[in-house]
Amino acid sequence: MICDNMKVGENGHLFFAGQDTVALAQEYGTPLYLMDEARIRENCRVYKDAFRKYFGPDAKAIYASKANSFKQIYRIMKEEDMLIDVVSSGEIYTALAAGYDIANAYFHSNNKTDWDIAYAMDHGIGCFVCDNVEEVKVVEREAAKRGIIQKVMLRLSPGIDPHTYEEVATGKVDSKFGSAIETGQAEEIAVFTKDQPHLDLIGFHCHIGSMVFADDVFERAGVVMLEFIGLMKEKYGFVTKELDLGGGYGVRYVEDDPYLDVETKVSEVAAACKEACARLGIDLPLIHMEPGRSIVADAGMTLYTVGTVKRIPGYKNYVSIDGGMPDNPRYLMYKSKYTCLPANKMNEACEMACSVVGRCCESGDIIQENVKMPESIGRYDTVAVCTTGAYNYSMASNYNRLPRPAMVMLRPDGTSYVVVRRESLEDLVRNDV
Repeated sequence: MICDNMKVGENGHLFFAGQDTVALAQEYGTPLYLMDEARIRENCRVYKDAFRKYFGPDAKAIYASKANSFKQIYRIMKEEDMLIDVVSSGEIYTALAAGYDIANAYFHSNNKTDWDIAYAMDHGIGCFVCDNVEEVKVVEREAAKRGIIQKVMLRLSPGIDPHTYEEVATGKVDSKFGSAIETGQAEEIAVFTKDQPHLDLIGFHCHIGSMVFADDVFERAGVVMLEFIGLMKEKYGFVTKELDLGGGYGVRYVEDDPYLDVETKVSEVAAACKEACARLGIDLPLIHMEPGRSIVADAGMTLYTVGTVKRIPGYKNYVSIDGGMPDNPRYLMYKSKYTCLPANKMNEACEMACSVVGRCCESGDIIQENVKMPESIGRYDTVAVCTTGAYNYSMASNYNRLPRPAMVMLRPDGTSYVVVRRESLEDLVRNDV
């Protein structure tokens, strides 16, 4: 199994978070998102403990909520003493609706509208992570209107290649995100921002990409950012309070993916940062990182019911499920790898090569190709797709006018509860006029 919260039961069914997935599919219907509450909390605590151990008692991890944003996740983050980052007014609204204090939130995005900025400020956002000078000017203007001093950070591009998928590499100079250090634009925006009368420039942020397994990527990014911080102190006397190194650690989607030990990685980043600070003669800022995928991905699983199985002799086989790209568009977008399992036939030999495909009128509606399933796979069987807690529900759509699935949280005591209701047909036309 690719994750230790999965096992095969005595009845030959796949169990997730200690619960029978086939029984869950029968109880709640499919498609169905499952979330393992204990695993979410465990992942939060691993990051929190590592940060306090290696970066000091005040260091905290920030949950990147774009990975999976719904009310209950913010309640869990509040209970686990996690900061959050948000990237839209919709995520802010969801966090507020859950009772999360967004004074503990960092607001990202490369193109916040004036309305977004005003909305966030009116509701007490903790910090804007500003991407460009246009945004800085609007945040200054809105803060001046309200007679407040608004905390901001600046997103910079350290020019680091994360050795990951091109579509999710965000820390290079040629990126829509941030101001490049290499071109001098980072220094320009930093000087401009620190002199704004209603802004408190508390530090700098970078994000190099997603699904990062490379050994030294975060260390290299940290050193580049600290060298910039040293430059700002040397030239302008500006002391940086916080440095956010972003998120992006990879998780296991398939057996070939490596296992990443978070504590070890954090310790290595901390060592590199402390060494750089000693060399540069600066104090270590308060360090943040923003795990999102690595908090929720392996806490998630999606269940489907098989409809048709199409066998084309001499060519290939197709196993069609009752969901697809509307509830998981990542294969279509990134050719993302997933582990697909026959949840009700785990003890049968998987010898039939096939593509697991969705129900949409779209040839690109594929969950995964080159999957091995039992020869007996057929209508009404249950297929589980693993590691779907990140960027599945949050990227879901109503393509082909399909309702989005329910999401069910699994408790350690063997009970479960709905955290997102299954959309109805009425929901699909709710905003139509």
